[in-house]
Amino acid sequence: MIRFSLLAAACLAISPFFSKAQDPDMPDFRSKRESVLKMTEKDIQSDLSTFTMAGIDLFAGQPKLKSIPVASHDNSQITLEEEDLKVQVTAARFDPSKHKLNYVEKYLIKIDGRGYYGGYGTVPKTSVSGVTLITGNDTIVLPPAAYADLHNPEFTYTDNKGQLSSYVSVYRSGDKRKLYIYLLKREPSGSYEVTWVIQDKKYLRRVVDFGFLKQ
Repeated sequence: MIRFSLLAAACLAISPFFSKAQDPDMPDFRSKRESVLKMTEKDIQSDLSTFTMAGIDLFAGQPKLKSIPVASHDNSQITLEEEDLKVQVTAARFDPSKHKLNYVEKYLIKIDGRGYYGGYGTVPKTSVSGVTLITGNDTIVLPPAAYADLHNPEFTYTDNKGQLSSYVSVYRSGDKRKLYIYLLKREPSGSYEVTWVIQDKKYLRRVVDFGFLKQ
């Protein structure tokens, strides 16, 4: 059975070993405007500081948010579920023929006219293809703009104890009004993390940070 790891603790444990790294000759068109540090919603920012890597410096000892257990997973999907809540994140093969690819010398720097996340500088192999949650009688389907530039996702990994753990987490806010769907993608050339924020059963926004590297 998959072990659902508490990413807040993991972030605190490994954050000193993360730094930014990128080929200096590669132009970078990824935006930093969606960073957790640039958020104006301070209540949400405070919640994200308990489990995101980029928000670690903001962490002030808040209570841990309640997390949702993993129900099923494979290479193309992961589902987290409890009682009246079900969240699914899916992935699909990236087809270069269906996208406009912009290169600078040998580097892929834009897909469909914008910077992207996951294997930056190279052609992705897979992409996030959908994020859906069902709560009670309501189904919330995130718009493609919320994930279309997120590539090469991995949903699980084997930790140093040989246990299967998850790169995807779902948290409930203390006021029960918000849900946070979190995805971490580790890469040797610079990892990224994304949190999709659902408030009052509506998609509110996403928060994206990138450039982490475990050395």
